[in-house]
This record gives sequence, structure tokens and C-alpha cells, in this order.
Amino acid sequence: MNLEIQNYIAQQSNDDIAICSILAKVIDEVLIKAESKIWHAHPVWFLDGNPIVGFSKQKAGLRLMFWSGVDFDEEELNIIGKKFKDASIIYTSVEQIDTKILKRWLKKSKEIQWDYKNIVKRKGQLLKLK
Repeated sequence: MNLEIQNYIAQQSNDDIAICSILAKVIDEVLIKAESKIWHAHPVWFLDGNPIVGFSKQKAGLRLMFWSGVDFDEEELNIIGKKFKDASIIYTSVEQIDTKILKRWLKKSKEIQWDYKNIVKRKGQLLKLK
């Protein structure tokens, strides 16, 4: 696991450390080719420079976000906005994490991606990667 992400996790509360640890472990297992780093103060995994998944501490709990999650067609993921294609879920305890479902979302995250890394270069146009 990326050292920056390990440090991020270590700074969380005990309950959140457990949640973050499971999320990071499963993400690393499924997204083997992903680059991971702290981006905008939160752990994020990238494929070919494109943000795929990340998590952050929110007032409501630990938020797991998929940048292209709106197109996963998964009812458990909440759609945040219309401008971008992100969707997320909030965890407040380890027991809420279903690793089988999480792995399914992560597999979809490799297949379904919007081109966030080039959005500025394309004058704000968001394109779906094939």
C-alpha cells in the first residue's frame, strides 16, 4: 500500500482506520495496475492518469467515491451531481462493507471510465473512454 495512504489511514479514528484499511486493501487487490496517491488531501487510485476511486472522511462517515459511478447502474451508490459522473456510498462501520459488491464496483470502474484527465484540454467536454 502507498505510504502516503498508510499515513492518511493512521490519522483516522479507530473505527475509520478499520473501514479505510479494508477499502484500501480491496482496491489494491482489484486495481492492480492503478497508481495510488493522496490527491486533494484524500486517497485516490488512478488508471492511466484518470481518477477511478477514492475515499474521504465526511461528517456522515467514510465516503467511497467512484468518479464514473453514475454509469455503473448500482442502486447502492448515490449519485451526487449531474455535472460529473460520480457516485458514492457512505460507510459508518466495517460491517456495512460487502467486499463482494465492492469488488464488483471496482471491476466496473476499470471498464466504465469518463475521461477526467483531459477534461480541461477538451474545453470542458467530458468524454467516455472505451
